[in-house]
Amino acid sequence: MMAENVIETNKSNDIDVDKIQARNVQTFAQKLKQYKNHPTSLILYLLVWLAAIATMATVVFLIGYILVMGIPYINADIFSLKYTSDNCSLVPALVNTILMTLLSLIVAVPLGIFSAIYLVEYAKRGNKLVSIVRTAAETLQGIPSIVYGLFGMLFFVEALHWGYSLLAGSFTVAIMILPLIMRTTEEALLSVPDSYREGSFGLGAGKLRTVFKIVLPSAVPGILAGVIGSTCYNKFKSTKLPDWLSFFSGKRCVAIIAGVVSILVSVVLLFVWPILFGVLISIGNAISEMGALGAGIYAFLNRLLIPTGLHHALNNVFWFDTIGLGDLTHFWAGETSADVSWSLGMYMSGFFPCMMFGIPGAALAMIQCAKDNKKKVAIGLVASAALCAFICGVTEPFEFGFMFLAPGLYVIYALLYGIFTVVTVLLGFRAGFSFSAGATDLLFSASLPAAQKTWLIIPLGIAAFIVFYVVFRFAILKFDLKTPGREDDDTDETTVKLANDNFTEVAKIILEGVGGKGNVASIDNCITRLRLEIKDYTAVDEKKIKSAGVAGVIRPGKNSVQVVIGTKVQFVADEFKKLCK
Repeated sequence: MMAENVIETNKSNDIDVDKIQARNVQTFAQKLKQYKNHPTSLILYLLVWLAAIATMATVVFLIGYILVMGIPYINADIFSLKYTSDNCSLVPALVNTILMTLLSLIVAVPLGIFSAIYLVEYAKRGNKLVSIVRTAAETLQGIPSIVYGLFGMLFFVEALHWGYSLLAGSFTVAIMILPLIMRTTEEALLSVPDSYREGSFGLGAGKLRTVFKIVLPSAVPGILAGVIGSTCYNKFKSTKLPDWLSFFSGKRCVAIIAGVVSILVSVVLLFVWPILFGVLISIGNAISEMGALGAGIYAFLNRLLIPTGLHHALNNVFWFDTIGLGDLTHFWAGETSADVSWSLGMYMSGFFPCMMFGIPGAALAMIQCAKDNKKKVAIGLVASAALCAFICGVTEPFEFGFMFLAPGLYVIYALLYGIFTVVTVLLGFRAGFSFSAGATDLLFSASLPAAQKTWLIIPLGIAAFIVFYVVFRFAILKFDLKTPGREDDDTDETTVKLANDNFTEVAKIILEGVGGKGNVASIDNCITRLRLEIKDYTAVDEKKIKSAGVAGVIRPGKNSVQVVIGTKVQFVADEFKKLCK
């Protein structure tokens, strides 16, 4: 009886799904009425549709064109299961490509994903093995694919005797894509907030290690990579390998050697860096006990270490809680000097007058000291950098513009930061920054409880502008420093005129000057120079070559001769090649 009532109730409550209408669906008439009230929307709507139609039409045309032009050439032979020189079948290559891709993914994907899961979720943070694996993976991502091919040939084909097989190719591709899969998966896992993991264990605390964990590791490898790359290039660009590896001789060898050296350096630094960081911590501890003078020393070292990226490690000592200071964090937490054991803001305040006013003063000195023909270039470089430093405190565009051109001046620049920081601390000016010491951060930090005597930025700024200007101008002119706009002028070889337009005669004289055609190994030319490789460098007579009316002779290497001719070099090169036949 109860069952029958339930059935009857359900029947009475049955809903005809087909009669349900969506409330958010508009008819064409309703859309047209809306567009009539908003003509701009109608125009945009039509433009979107026109763009879509044009795109589809283009795709259809391309596919149609390929089919029309290609179908006549399609025959049964290209689908043969066996490739021959007659049928040129694509099936074997297509099948092998698909199989190789699948096999390589079967090997690389599980290894990469599970390795990333272990590194992120299970491995102890700070583990040395984890750091080695990550560094190795980063390095392997930058190695050219041809190097993997060479390794696969030597290891899988030759050493393991797999021969030229599908298995050898698959494993070679697998090791090539493995670092990419592992690092991509790892970054995806790391993007998940730690609060999710901490919440699952009932924890609520976070760690203020962003700068130390992200900024510093990203800065140091870039610097090291540049040093390693340039050193390896200079040393190994002329390396000759055995005949069976001759393709990788010379400049191609640099990438291989740089990769190996990078791995070795990474392993060494894994043990050196903790010692270096410990030294910086010790320095920070000593400086923190020296009051205003210590703040000045810190500011000096902060600027001095920028070219190496190590200033991030030093910043952690004073701005965050590495040794219990945390000048930045306590300042923005709304605390005052009464809440801490030091004068809150003393390790940040000195940067404001230097960045906001000192850099513009130095920039003005550079512009005035620039060569007349390069003043516009100098203005474009340093003026915009100075404006950037004033507004938001970003100083790298200005600093990297001259630190390598005039390293001595950069040391003076860092010293000025130290002096003004001492003065700022003693005068009682206190301001803080969350990004950098520009006008923006000064404005926002002025309302915080720890901010003191922010009006002093005016006299301090004027003093910084004058001092930076005078010191920079004096040093640049006194020591003839190569700041932006004062670099050595490069000769524009495209304006060079050949003294004699008798190209055959010019080529004859040059040929005699390099010791005859028997001494010429190769002939080439660029837009302005005749580039020659010679066998015996002692047979070259530069005076004889110059007598042809050329602009100059350059000897970049023992067996290289470059003759500066100008834009007519092609005509001379053609005649030179004829004479050497």
